[in-house]
Amino acid sequence: MTVDNEQRETPRRRNPAFVRADGSAPRVLIVDDEEDLTGALVSAFTYDGWQARGVLDGNTAIRAARDFLPDLVVLDMMLPDIDGFEVLRRLRAASEHVCVLFLTARDAVQDRVSGITAGADDYVTKPFSIEEVLARCRGLVRRVGVAGSRAGNRLRVGDLTIDEDAREVHRDGQLIELTGTEYELLRYLMRNARRVLSKDQILDHVWQYDFGGNAHVVELYVSYLRKKVDAGRTPMIHTVRGFGYVLKPAQ
Repeated sequence: MTVDNEQRETPRRRNPAFVRADGSAPRVLIVDDEEDLTGALVSAFTYDGWQARGVLDGNTAIRAARDFLPDLVVLDMMLPDIDGFEVLRRLRAASEHVCVLFLTARDAVQDRVSGITAGADDYVTKPFSIEEVLARCRGLVRRVGVAGSRAGNRLRVGDLTIDEDAREVHRDGQLIELTGTEYELLRYLMRNARRVLSKDQILDHVWQYDFGGNAHVVELYVSYLRKKVDAGRTPMIHTVRGFGYVLKPAQ
């Protein structure tokens, strides 16, 4: 079963700053087996200016994604047919750039880390505030350049460069492929080159909200970034024990 904004005829709030490059509203696919919750999220996203569609199981989500081509998927971990991890794997196989936010009733640190490690960009534990979900999703699509404005300049630290118009990263002339979250983390580190940044500062500026003191997501993404930026090269990303991280030119 699919629950979409056309069926519910929810009015859409006009927000011209929150649009895709082609001028259309960003697309969100909501996947949760609780029909009332899915419908409420579809209505809330539609009113917030999104194109929203909701489905109630994993296999329907995979089929809907092929047709709807969402920019972001709000995905329940526990579904009646296949679990959210398998849905995520198949979604990313079809489109590696789609943003995914996990919904989960599990709030243990290991469960949250498992979601991020599996490739999700963010997670929210149930019960949750719909406004919080909307805020996090807006941040995600802005961060990867789906919606909102982008800066038009170039950052350089040593042999590492970011072209913010093209959203391309090069080190010593070699293109480095990054996910949206990895790109935003690197951009923040480069904008603060030679400055030690705490994990709390990174959470606040990159993820744009407080994780309640959980620094595991920062550690995970710094490790991912090191494998791509520093692998086989003189390291640029350094750990300052007991505080955080600093990026500086290779020596």
